[in-house]
Amino acid sequence: MKLHKESKGTIVVASIAFVVVAFLAIYFLQAWSLLILIPLLVVYGLIFWFFRVPNREILDHKEQVIAPVDGKVVMIKEVMENEFLKEKAIQVSIFMSPLNVHICRFPVSGKVIYKKYHPGKYLVAWHEKSSTENERTTIAVESLTHHKVVFRQIAGYVARRIVFYCNEGDTAKAGHEYGFIKFGSRMDVFLPLDTEILCKIGDKTKGGIDVIARMKE
Repeated sequence: MKLHKESKGTIVVASIAFVVVAFLAIYFLQAWSLLILIPLLVVYGLIFWFFRVPNREILDHKEQVIAPVDGKVVMIKEVMENEFLKEKAIQVSIFMSPLNVHICRFPVSGKVIYKKYHPGKYLVAWHEKSSTENERTTIAVESLTHHKVVFRQIAGYVARRIVFYCNEGDTAKAGHEYGFIKFGSRMDVFLPLDTEILCKIGDKTKGGIDVIARMKE
């Protein structure tokens, strides 16, 4: 199983902790050591599962909006996007549980025209206010269809680290990685009002693969 580059520090710390606790359990508790080691192995395995990098064939897209993350669609509504667009847009929000792949991908192809990091709170990621109050990053891309699309990584109650690699002026390719969020979070995508939405609340998405909307050329 291929692991994401962001896993290195976490896995090193987890491995050291596992060895230390296992040694102490076997040395001091002996007969009871299995009761400690089995849950530790489960947690250790979940860390590897969290940082997995699935093998996916990413296609070229123009008017299609691609799911930026693995997760569940929890919101589709018309909102006022005040940070960059300064106008109404359709917000599609996808919640990621700790068991989902947490690679963040560009939802559209085009050019990165804006990025900004915001420190903030750590409300549960499915809370509506997390979009404006939690720690987050905002990216905007001018798409190949000449629309401005905003998308936002949002840290959740458990997630405490957001990583993003793109810079203004970079080329964005729909479905390709631009960042990572650790341990449970949410992604919001803000689309033009005339966008055809192809997903519904409750849908499970596969990042880089599923088409969640289509913009007019």
